[in-house]
Amino acid sequence: MTFLLNRSLRLIFIMALTFSCEEKKEKPEEEPKRPNIVFIMTDDHAAQAISAYGHPVSRLAPTPNIDRIAQNGAKFISNYCTNSICGPSRAVILTGKHSHLNGFRMNGDVFDGSQPTLPKFLKEAGYQTALFGKWHLHGLPEGFDDWHILVDQGNYYNPDFIRGQDTTRIEGYATDIVTEMGLDWLRQHKDDTEPFLLMVQHKAPHRNWMPALRHLNKYDDVEFPLPDTYFPDFEDQVAAQQQLQTIYRDMYEGHDLKMSVEKGSDSLRHNPWKTDFKRMTKAQRDQWNKAYRPKNDAFHEANISGKELAEWKGQRYLQDYLATVASVDEGVGKILDYLEENDMIENTIIVYTTDQGFYLGEKGFFDKRFMYEESMAMPLLIQYPPEIPAGSEVTALTQNLDFAPTFLDFAGASIPDDMQGKSMRSLLSQNSGGEDFRDAIYYHYYDFPAFHMVKRHYGIRTHRYKLMHFYDDIDEWELYDLEKDPRELTNVYNSKEYAKVREEMHIALDSLQENYEVTESEFATTPKEQVDRAFRNFGKLAGEDPETYPPFKYGDGAKEATN
Repeated sequence: MTFLLNRSLRLIFIMALTFSCEEKKEKPEEEPKRPNIVFIMTDDHAAQAISAYGHPVSRLAPTPNIDRIAQNGAKFISNYCTNSICGPSRAVILTGKHSHLNGFRMNGDVFDGSQPTLPKFLKEAGYQTALFGKWHLHGLPEGFDDWHILVDQGNYYNPDFIRGQDTTRIEGYATDIVTEMGLDWLRQHKDDTEPFLLMVQHKAPHRNWMPALRHLNKYDDVEFPLPDTYFPDFEDQVAAQQQLQTIYRDMYEGHDLKMSVEKGSDSLRHNPWKTDFKRMTKAQRDQWNKAYRPKNDAFHEANISGKELAEWKGQRYLQDYLATVASVDEGVGKILDYLEENDMIENTIIVYTTDQGFYLGEKGFFDKRFMYEESMAMPLLIQYPPEIPAGSEVTALTQNLDFAPTFLDFAGASIPDDMQGKSMRSLLSQNSGGEDFRDAIYYHYYDFPAFHMVKRHYGIRTHRYKLMHFYDDIDEWELYDLEKDPRELTNVYNSKEYAKVREEMHIALDSLQENYEVTESEFATTPKEQVDRAFRNFGKLAGEDPETYPPFKYGDGAKEATN
């Protein structure tokens, strides 16, 4: 009897086990949870001003919250834009295609929003999509479920925003407003089951570098190191000689440097774009004047000129620029804190980048546009704990061209064959330097004649060398050995020592242009009368005699600054 009972129990156990196994077999495997993507982009934020990159300037003006992304994820060392100007960079990020294929070559073009873009592909894959802040592609965003964008470049104080067909002025500081828009959207969607792409895109720290009221005096007592190339010679660098983006010659003393006309006055010197200050409320302007009048009065009392004045302008620029960055860093911190506090950090790819590099006095410059390193290099930080080891560094040659393919890869969506970028996922997940990821990158800048009068140029950069061709009203080639000359001061294009390198770089350039479908139409030039007219127009805007503008030729940089 006991034997039969035990035998029956064994049969029941075996049957239950078999049923359980069959049930497990029939149950479909759960799909891996797709990550959210929070993409934070600033405008003109130099890597030199992000303390994770270790530049001497950033050590005096740290960005601890932006640095958290680098500490918890990956820092890209050799990430570059394809075209160093605001709108074109954004178009490349959205499409994964070079400017000549996405159709947005220079500011003033109109982006064809009907073309396939990253948000559209992610929506097809089941993602929610939202964009807040700077758009700057003319027309209205397409492919986003929700958006609220700044009008054109936007203003720092009391900016105008477009939503649908309505334009509304919002009182406050642009960086804080855009951050809060992003946070509001997260609060509304934190419990949703669908993954999302949230793009938070700031105006800051774009010209004219107006800090938040709480930061107006933040760096007044800090003396920042000016680059040792601040007074350049530009030997064998014709395009650099003829630009109009030198801090101590081309900045507007009122609009950019906030200099007053005289001691005891709050009236600004040359200020061609008055709306930036006029739109401030009386309370805002009173607080602004209270902060700036003492330091402007001290400037008038010092009565400096020449080289000393040029250096003073460099300090004022850096103080304002870095104080403007401070509110961005605070905003990044708020977003990171929210994601952490709501258990969203593990399944969210967090990206911090900007639209291109920027000059903080190197070669005497502000702005960007050039293919030189400070302008072309884009800071890029990405964290995603499940795949990216904390504290990683990626040294592969990457570009904003690669952003869209990378996000689609992480989202489990197919990458269109006509995207020209490559997914960077393997570089991130394998913690690999990826020296073989790409041998060379292509660059093409079109915006001439335009602000700062940087010539049209294109070129190629490998791990060691850079070849550039400046064209339009000039025809000049430049070649740099970045290992021996990382600051790009010595053009070796005509050096016999580099003859073989020059030949190899030309072959590589031709090959890359063919690969990226660059046709002869991309090398059109501007009639001379149009170039001359542009110089005269910018002379008027700068308050100079349009017939003699620009009123200098570069020789010895320090000597010229004393004139």
